[in-house]
Amino acid sequence: MASSTNNGEGVKHQNPAPAPPRQISSIAVIDGSAVDSILSFPSLIHHLRSTLPSLSPSIHTPHRHIHPIIHNTIPNSDSALLLMPSFSSSPLLPYLGIKLLTSFPHSSPSIKASYLLLHSLTGQTLALIDGTALTLWRTAALSALASSFLSDPDPQTLTMLGAGSLAPFLIRAHLSARPSINKVIIWNRTPQKAQTLVHDLEPAVGSVKLELARGLEEAVRAGDLVSCATGSEVPMVRGEMLLRIGGPGVHLDLVGSFRPTMRECDEEVIERGRVFVDCEAAFEEAGEIVGMREKGIKVGLLVDLLKGLERGRMKREELTVFKSVGSGLVDLLSAQMVYETYIQGNV
Repeated sequence: MASSTNNGEGVKHQNPAPAPPRQISSIAVIDGSAVDSILSFPSLIHHLRSTLPSLSPSIHTPHRHIHPIIHNTIPNSDSALLLMPSFSSSPLLPYLGIKLLTSFPHSSPSIKASYLLLHSLTGQTLALIDGTALTLWRTAALSALASSFLSDPDPQTLTMLGAGSLAPFLIRAHLSARPSINKVIIWNRTPQKAQTLVHDLEPAVGSVKLELARGLEEAVRAGDLVSCATGSEVPMVRGEMLLRIGGPGVHLDLVGSFRPTMRECDEEVIERGRVFVDCEAAFEEAGEIVGMREKGIKVGLLVDLLKGLERGRMKREELTVFKSVGSGLVDLLSAQMVYETYIQGNV
């Protein structure tokens, strides 16, 4: 891999990386099982940590396009087509890509995605990648990367709010970044879904204890690290739940909301915490963050943490927050890793 191997040193090389496509005459079709076999959380987290600081200035990521889909046969449908483009002007990352997402709430799964990767110098189509799998991996890896800077270095308990498709990826990613975690508490509005997640995860987490939450507030109060992946429009995590007397402060990881009407925590959390977001789009799209800068609340960018322009956790007792809405930039870097591994035959 041109810029993800050599422990990240490739991004410092002064000579342009060779154009990567050996796949000139055909398009690589990389399905979800191949994505799962290529990626691991240690390798993807390392790749993002080493490439985001140096390559993000040369990656252009327009705002996502959201187009409602009108159905004559399905009244009041919220179906939509989302387009997330991103392209690089760096010879170290000669790619452009676009993720196409469809949201059909009446079908299961409701969100489906495909990722199209092209060569940025020729426009040659290089790969069609399962965008659903790519999104699950990159979202969880980015949350874990943020946690490695913001959470207490020695958390014991992870609380997971939500038991959807993203939850097992978030749990595995956080366990990878913080191996001191020895217990995971899982809460979901539908307890049976939480029970199913516990059953499915048990073979993958070794000696880590998995528990079903007895209640939402109790689960939040018990967590040293609280990760939320819900579609809630009503704040589930309230500031009072995160008050700690003695011991380390909580790190709150928010990945569920992507519209201004959605929010997983209340305003008190944002006012009290040191808050970072994955990209500028969060200031317009995340219900928890919209309007906060206008109120004088400082909200930092994850890339500035990676560059050393912002400090991570400064005091053991402080409350930290990371809010992610999803970024085409991270999609592109993750797709790079998948594609280059695939064409090298390391699957």
